[in-house]
Amino acid sequence: MAGIFKAYDIRGLYPEALNGGIARRIGRAFVRFNGIGKIVVGRDMRLHSPEVFAGLAQGLTESGCEVIDIGMCSTPMCYHAVGYLEADGGVMVTASHNPGEWNGMKFCAKGAVPISGATGLQEVEKYFLEDAPVPDVAPGRVVAYDIAPRYGAFVRSFSRLTRKLKVVCDFANGMGSYEIAGIRELFDVIPLYETPDGSFPNHEANPLHLETLKALQQKVVETGADFGAAFDGDADRCGFVDDRGEIIPMDLFTGIVAMGLLRNGPATILYDLRSSRAVRECIEENGGRAVMSRVGHSFIKKQMREENALFAGELSGHYYFRENYVAESQALAMLTLGNLICDTGKSASQLAEPLKRYFSSGEINSRVEDVPKIIQAIRTRYADGELFELDGISGEFGSWRFNVRASNTEPLLRLIVEADTAELMAARRDEFLALIRG
Repeated sequence: MAGIFKAYDIRGLYPEALNGGIARRIGRAFVRFNGIGKIVVGRDMRLHSPEVFAGLAQGLTESGCEVIDIGMCSTPMCYHAVGYLEADGGVMVTASHNPGEWNGMKFCAKGAVPISGATGLQEVEKYFLEDAPVPDVAPGRVVAYDIAPRYGAFVRSFSRLTRKLKVVCDFANGMGSYEIAGIRELFDVIPLYETPDGSFPNHEANPLHLETLKALQQKVVETGADFGAAFDGDADRCGFVDDRGEIIPMDLFTGIVAMGLLRNGPATILYDLRSSRAVRECIEENGGRAVMSRVGHSFIKKQMREENALFAGELSGHYYFRENYVAESQALAMLTLGNLICDTGKSASQLAEPLKRYFSSGEINSRVEDVPKIIQAIRTRYADGELFELDGISGEFGSWRFNVRASNTEPLLRLIVEADTAELMAARRDEFLALIRG
């Protein structure tokens, strides 16, 4: 069980690192941090999630909490339940896109405010390691609640669809079918790998790995669909494919959602600093206020609250909506694309194409021994540019830009370079990799 507390959540191999007994201890530790109250608990389709849920619920109730059991659900549904039910916190039992032998937990406080390493998860870990005895309090109880009808009605309320768009959905045997259940009747959905199965028999539930999108791309072309959507395991991330079967880069999809939302009037929209410059330009061209954010859902959600932002998008395929208690909603992302297609009469490819203005390296990882030394070398070498250090080090140079940041969990540096031409991008990318990799 060593090392299961990560930067943003808990993840570990079942049963050696995470099982029912360990989950019970985590439940007690969470109450010591968060206090006694009503705690929403949801879970994904992993084969051992019922055991982990049972242990967690025992730890919570024996510490005095009332557990609101919302059963199998997507992570966005869990966040919605915490906000809607005015609970004192929430835990989603999931290991997201990790393989089937993994499990984990994502935590939030009242109002669906995330609890990460920087905002309390380290304290939960401290209490977990202390393993204090069961407190002398009146035990709580477990109460079942079905959040699906409420979440479905919430998402449907944003529909402006004027026709039944054909959409291929790759659920990757995860929770995506639960995530979009409330709007499914509004679309002609062609499902791929829909049956929830925690062993992930078809492919990894991670749309960031582009090879997992091949079946979706083929099916979109084969069926003449309007677009395709690929969900990760707990459906808090999604990748989209246009009507030609071409992948819409996840940062550019932020711009597309912004276009749709800004049709209702001006608003503040956040984009993570790895995103293409085209995203900022698109937000501003459509009357929005574009604000850069650092990477990571807890940082982005905090900044959204500070800026009263309507929406935020992240290169990793997280799309955050103020209406969903400043949390992810991939159902809303999918519906917003559908609304925009109906509003404009344009296809998904026609919406995406104008955003493909620049050439990006994508995020490239390099294992390094001395991260501060490399960052200082970059700071010195590129001092003639407009440098800033919101998250790692970034630079703007007119015809090209870069970001280099350290991983939160591994001795890695992550590089992304974007330029006006493919040749300039490749040259700067190679220059950086030579400096980083020595």
